[in-house]
Amino acid sequence: MIRTTLFGAALLSIIASNASAEDPSILVQSTTSTQNSGFYDYILPIYKNETGVTVKVVAVGTGQAIKNAQNCDADVLLVHAKAAEEKFVSDGFGTVRSDLMYNDFVIVGPAADPAAIAGGKDVVASFKTIAEKKALFASRGDESGTNQAELKLWDKAGIDTKAASGDWYRATGSGMGATLNASVGMGAYTISDRATWISFRNKGDYQITVEGDPVLFNQYGIILVNPEKCPSVKADLGKQFIDWLTSAHGQELIADFKLDGKQLFFPNARAVPL
Repeated sequence: MIRTTLFGAALLSIIASNASAEDPSILVQSTTSTQNSGFYDYILPIYKNETGVTVKVVAVGTGQAIKNAQNCDADVLLVHAKAAEEKFVSDGFGTVRSDLMYNDFVIVGPAADPAAIAGGKDVVASFKTIAEKKALFASRGDESGTNQAELKLWDKAGIDTKAASGDWYRATGSGMGATLNASVGMGAYTISDRATWISFRNKGDYQITVEGDPVLFNQYGIILVNPEKCPSVKADLGKQFIDWLTSAHGQELIADFKLDGKQLFFPNARAVPL
């Protein structure tokens, strides 16, 4: 009986090992904007078809994604907060950071435009006006790349959002899609990456009020988690995925991703040895 049990356990182990070999996979810790925009629904089936590798994605705010990767719960990190990404690499958690693609942030708000900022090109001036008029503003408040970009803009405007918290400044502690829904529900302005805004289907009378300021540039980076820090990292498969996305073919596929005729991300990878 003992021998049978041991044999059965060994057989299950072999089957599991073979199944893993037949269906290789990697785990990507990612920002929510790439998920909410439908980017992964578009690109990952193509990658699976071409390579046989399944890419599993955990989509959270950039801050949480970086923490998860530091805890070795990832093979690849794909986020949009360059300073934090560079620190992730300099601290030894990642190998090399590569630019992957970009878009921009936009400020959206109700048609009534209570702060009268529609059509503006100066986002810092618009933030000052929102604060002066105490018009409602919904922040993600989740340490995401979008939230980090937003807080830098408030700092440039000289506005203390902590003092305004719970008054005209409302933190949702949620992802981009949920924060857009909350904004529409309370009639508040918010900041969104353009890709999520284009794909958002509950706009109501909401529209872009401020866009085109160079400080709203939104860069996405991709990093292989360092196998020396995290021995569980599937370095070869992770590198293969990064090489594929940053190749001419992968970059062309990124450029081809459109919704309602609008391009959501703009590829700008440069070949970087990992």
